[in-house]
Amino acid sequence: MKRNRLPCMNEVLQPSPAVKQPKLGCCPSLSQTHMCAALLDWGNLPHHVVLRVFQYLPLIDRARASSVCRRWNEVFHIPDLWRKFEFELNQSATSYFNSTHPDLIQQIIKKHAAHLQYVSFKVDSSTESAEAACDILSQLVNCSIQTLGLISTAKPSFMNMSKSHFVSALTVLFVNSKSLSSIKIEDTPVDDPSLSILVANNSDTLRRLKMSSCPHVSSDGILCVADHCQGLRELALNYYMLSDELLLALSNETHANLEHLRIDVVSENPGQTEFHSIKRESWDALTKHSPGVNVVMYFFLYEEEMETFFKEETPVTHLYFGRSVSKEILGRLGLSCPRLIELVVCASGLQVIDNELICIAEHCKNLTALGLSECEVSCSAFIQFVRLCGRKLTHLSIMEEVLIPDDAYSLDEIHTDVSKYLGRLWFPDVMPLW
Repeated sequence: MKRNRLPCMNEVLQPSPAVKQPKLGCCPSLSQTHMCAALLDWGNLPHHVVLRVFQYLPLIDRARASSVCRRWNEVFHIPDLWRKFEFELNQSATSYFNSTHPDLIQQIIKKHAAHLQYVSFKVDSSTESAEAACDILSQLVNCSIQTLGLISTAKPSFMNMSKSHFVSALTVLFVNSKSLSSIKIEDTPVDDPSLSILVANNSDTLRRLKMSSCPHVSSDGILCVADHCQGLRELALNYYMLSDELLLALSNETHANLEHLRIDVVSENPGQTEFHSIKRESWDALTKHSPGVNVVMYFFLYEEEMETFFKEETPVTHLYFGRSVSKEILGRLGLSCPRLIELVVCASGLQVIDNELICIAEHCKNLTALGLSECEVSCSAFIQFVRLCGRKLTHLSIMEEVLIPDDAYSLDEIHTDVSKYLGRLWFPDVMPLW
């Protein structure tokens, strides 16, 4: 693969002023031709440069590039190229992304399985793709996998396959990989017994575990992980798995400081209106042991389902409401969430939330980000909120429809004072017109 001209090579090919050059005629000398050919030959690129390029290529393009020349083929078999790999599996009739060819998958497993360390599986919505991913998992017996990710690009296809097939394949990996440090198995049929096997073989190395929307895992199952994996630093789970016992286990003096706790609050059963509560003492134990922990909560509940929450102080730092939240619940946040850093409210009905927003600004001294969509706030109250927060408010995303003009401010005037208090130019977000 040669090219006649490359702009980036102009400086290299310029003659040095210190060396007297022979006068050239219409054609360059033979020596210069050879020099140009050597410099412009991609086959002469150093291994580490080609390796870097190969790491950005999909598998099929890597395989094609490996047949260009002997040097590129050597890079294709360097172990470092196969430490991180993403298997893309789909049914071509229903998917938009390219699938990893089955023959290439078998070649990878045969020749490079021992080198795989960071592995992810991206599957579409078909059950066949999820089953194919599990078939590959069950073959990874001579690996030292450190990171595993199971990703569904559409609906959770792993949930539609046989639970026994999934658990059997995952168990093979848990048993054979003794150094797993990061696992993302959300929206899968993983269960308590398979978590016990994970703990038995990887308790010393596990640092991150993301397993939201895993209905076959109980609070006892996740408690087993917290009890034995003392180095766990990041955990994502559903609220029904959260318990006082789990928080106390994560607060044990022998446990590493937790850095990130994500909690998804969703209705597990249709019509569910009551949720268990967590004692303030349990939250206090966690923040005392891990004072820098980020507690992230995503709420996907209806207004009538949220009565249990925020009656006592909760150390949440990042709070997202994916559905409409009542004025009453927003009024509790200022008094019960003193550690709040980021707040996003999708909707809050038709009631003006002026007092609630000002209360949050007065009591949540760490607040740096706010997002409001289908809410109503008067312009004067919004200005007061921004004034109380000041320049620490680094992210402010407010839809223009949220702001209600009053006697003091119109929509055309509000951005001036907001920009003054923020110390930067600011305008409300506007819904695009298509």
